[in-house]
Amino acid sequence: MLSRVAENLYWMARYVERAEDTARLVSVNANLLLDMPSRAALSWSTLIDITGNGEQFDSLYERRSEANVVEFLCVSPQNGGSILSSLAAARENLRTTRDVVPREIWEEINLCYLELGEQSRKSFGTRQRDDFLKRVVRACQHLTGLIEGTLSYSEARTFMSLGRYLERADMTTRIIDVRSENLLPRSPGELIPFEHLQWMSVLKSLTAYQMYRQEVRLRVRGPDVLHFVLQSRTLPRSVLCSLEEASLELQHLPHHDRPLAMATLVRAEVAEADVQKLAHSPDELHQLIDDFQIGFNNLHEAIASTWFAVPERPLRASPAQAQDNSAEHDPDED
Repeated sequence: MLSRVAENLYWMARYVERAEDTARLVSVNANLLLDMPSRAALSWSTLIDITGNGEQFDSLYERRSEANVVEFLCVSPQNGGSILSSLAAARENLRTTRDVVPREIWEEINLCYLELGEQSRKSFGTRQRDDFLKRVVRACQHLTGLIEGTLSYSEARTFMSLGRYLERADMTTRIIDVRSENLLPRSPGELIPFEHLQWMSVLKSLTAYQMYRQEVRLRVRGPDVLHFVLQSRTLPRSVLCSLEEASLELQHLPHHDRPLAMATLVRAEVAEADVQKLAHSPDELHQLIDDFQIGFNNLHEAIASTWFAVPERPLRASPAQAQDNSAEHDPDED
């Protein structure tokens, strides 16, 4: 497989996963704020912190209001990580490589982008926003299902899977990092108001609430939630499960020694983390999450340097950057 094709498929999968995860975050946060009393110290600003776009957001908007945050995360063309921007980048990456996947996959992502773009240009009230977010999640799930059900077990499928699992692990750690900062007690006996509702929102952001109740069979508690979303080997969106799946995919590729070693290293760090201790030390948890993020970046760089020949893209590349990188390579030249 051409390195250009491999890279575009990898990034296509990352952008689709990013769009779905962002839609889940916005939807769950809106529902959480409805459940919480008005005096609770919660706001839409948390979502900007999770996505790591605070500096860019503050340069575009005067305040972190609900309307501004929703616009920035859902439809803003200035935000390369917004839902529409991610779908645009995914579409562009697949457009240049659609000959290696079933036609239905290209048709689905093209239709998804066009329909959601049209929907976003209409009135964006609360009800319309909820419909938009549900449509995004369903479309991304449908696309992932098409990939899983129709694409041959080939290198194309492997690179898509790698992108999906790495993006999923990245987003899960971001959610844990930002949410746990306000939810983990900093002194023995400290009670955090409505703690269970907020930890439930963490689980629901990952569509993991029902699976948590079935597997853990205890009330929602911070240490148990941390263990479940970090170290569960049965939850598809847990960090450990995502890294294990990525490691399996890497073994199917040639010259995989360095990327597989990097994946094994960061996977071991996640598996060996003392969650019970970290649950009582938010600062140590934050440092550990930073270490995980560095590990993900190193894994991404190992994948890129091994199989991608084009100049390195930033992990949070904008659609314009994604399209520029694709446009630099004419398929006929290869």
